[in-house]
Amino acid sequence: MENRNLDVAIVGGGISGSALAYMLSKYSDVKTIGILEKYETLSPLNSNARANSQTLHCGDIETNYTLEKAKLVKKQANMVVHFADQVEKNDFLYKFPKMILAVGDEECERLEKRHHDFAEDFPYMELWDADKIAEVEPAVALKDGKPRPEKILASGCTNEYSAVNYGNMSKALIAEARKGSANLKVSLSTKVQNIRKTVEGYELDTNQGTFKAKFVVVSAGGHSLLLANQVGYGLDMSILPMAGSFYYVPKMLNGKVYTMQNDKLPFAALHGDPDLVELSKTRIGPTALVLPKLERYTGGTYLDFWKSLKLDRKVIKVFWDLMKDKTIRNYIFRNFAFEIPWLRRRLFAKDVQKFLPDVKPQDLEYASGIGGLRPQVIDKTTMQLKLGEASIVPENENLIFNMTPSPGATTCLGNAYRDAKIVCERLGVPIKRQKIVDDLLGGEDLPD
Repeated sequence: MENRNLDVAIVGGGISGSALAYMLSKYSDVKTIGILEKYETLSPLNSNARANSQTLHCGDIETNYTLEKAKLVKKQANMVVHFADQVEKNDFLYKFPKMILAVGDEECERLEKRHHDFAEDFPYMELWDADKIAEVEPAVALKDGKPRPEKILASGCTNEYSAVNYGNMSKALIAEARKGSANLKVSLSTKVQNIRKTVEGYELDTNQGTFKAKFVVVSAGGHSLLLANQVGYGLDMSILPMAGSFYYVPKMLNGKVYTMQNDKLPFAALHGDPDLVELSKTRIGPTALVLPKLERYTGGTYLDFWKSLKLDRKVIKVFWDLMKDKTIRNYIFRNFAFEIPWLRRRLFAKDVQKFLPDVKPQDLEYASGIGGLRPQVIDKTTMQLKLGEASIVPENENLIFNMTPSPGATTCLGNAYRDAKIVCERLGVPIKRQKIVDDLLGGEDLPD
């Protein structure tokens, strides 16, 4: 990489970093942008198709969203759709049927109310009875070839975008960013070890030498907090890494089937999805498990976990408060059991039978090497586990540290737009805000 003097250095070449590079190159007057990725490819970790549920979260089938959050997420999800419409080759965005499934009288009553509350903002969603569910997803509605005995109801649709290969989307974002006005340089196998403030900006020490930048945006998952701590920020935060595991069954679903969220659980409800990589299989999950590392399958990062956890009485109190709740405690213990080889298929099959009643333990295959690791943030000031988006934006610095987007990669362009506005304002360069709104937001801006 010849030019090591950058206007903006982006640490992390996943979907978040790629989206920001695209946003700045195409819609601003930033001249030089560098992506510093420590692995040899873009999107090697959580943005990889094997590391997430490949879902375009729109707020329509996620019952843990309020209406206001769902409306915002829908706008951000539509940015991905508008981006796909602009590229020459869309090899990342797909349409599948999708639904929320309710089982039993109580869940059906809750779902019907939710469907009507959301109907104005999600007019394409339909309320499906058992017969319609059987038409769209026979394996959900039938048990041993006959209608299920329980009452079932679904809110669903059949012709909306619902699945994304975020790894492929990252590559498309970089390809489009190269067509923009900025000089974009991607430096792979480049691990940022230290960030220092200087008179002119910042110096980033890497295994490939030192880079200089006027503005630094770190989108490196849990490692973002470690780099923030080096320059004195985020010291009141800890990282709790939550790993999601999946199982495979032979292809049984035509689309995405989500289940009703237990409001007392701060983790995603079980769902089944077509797999964009393993086309002959249906992927089911996720489970939720705390792992003492910051990266799932790369080896190491155990010491980084302890550095980011910063275990003290405040962190212990957060753990204790979680474990005091019987519902959460039982959920955590059950998810530990899902990792025990001789027990996990039998236990998991019982949960899966809620939406695939014919599944047997022997049908399940543990998806080895599948699933990512989401850094959940513990706020040590409030002593609470923060389950939403976590970013650090110091007021008087040209720094942004992004730890986890919410909800996941769906919001990559929305978050990139937010960060690009900050970058351009602090560097004193124009941003083509109206063009972003016209191209990616259908003419309606996101709230500041």
